[in-house]
Amino acid sequence: MKTVIPTLLLSIFLLSGCAATHNPDDPLETLNRGVYKFNEVADKAVMKPVAKAYDFVMPRFGKIMFNNFISNLDDFVVTLNDLLQLKFSQAASDGSRFIINSTFGLGGFINVASRLEKHHEDFGQTLGYWGISSGPYLVLPILGPSTLRDTTGLYIDTVTDLPSKIEDIPTRNKYYVGSFIHRRSNLLDSGEVLDAAALDKYQMLRDSYLLHRKSLVYDGSPPRPSYDDFDDEEDDYDF
Repeated sequence: MKTVIPTLLLSIFLLSGCAATHNPDDPLETLNRGVYKFNEVADKAVMKPVAKAYDFVMPRFGKIMFNNFISNLDDFVVTLNDLLQLKFSQAASDGSRFIINSTFGLGGFINVASRLEKHHEDFGQTLGYWGISSGPYLVLPILGPSTLRDTTGLYIDTVTDLPSKIEDIPTRNKYYVGSFIHRRSNLLDSGEVLDAAALDKYQMLRDSYLLHRKSLVYDGSPPRPSYDDFDDEEDDYDF
């Protein structure tokens, strides 16, 4: 087993025929493009058809209620990260959402606290809040775009969220699979737009992901690049 994963990664690396664009945020681009191609094949063969079937079979009210349930569980992790980022008023709001929806909203299936703003905080953002750089861009098998910082944050959020506390493993796995299919079904329309608009889908997905995550870390107001950043970019094109 120890030799299988390195062999798989090496195979993906060798099969990736796209030339790297030398983006400083993506030093592992050749490997990442290989994983991206693997994800595309897996998505077209399995995940997208399953998501379409789910979207077709599940009634609209069922999708809304399940989305509310997932969002409510997410509010628990969001509240923890609010506190870690010293956003106490936001933590009070998100914590109230979780408590109200968990009790009066039938476990979160009904969003009775809709007047309270929904926030999005995770441990990757918390690390960024405390000055930890994003590190290299990564494409994770099945899960898709990430960075070294966000991958660390994803692990921490996963082991601290409420579904991870479910002792019955089959039940816990059913929730994770169901939530993954639901989230994938929500991306069906955006996936069609990406297919139609992007000349290089990998590059467009990477750049939009990095910009989005940077915006989240700085609460929508990321710092402007300095003149030194432009000087460094000019140096990259010196002959």
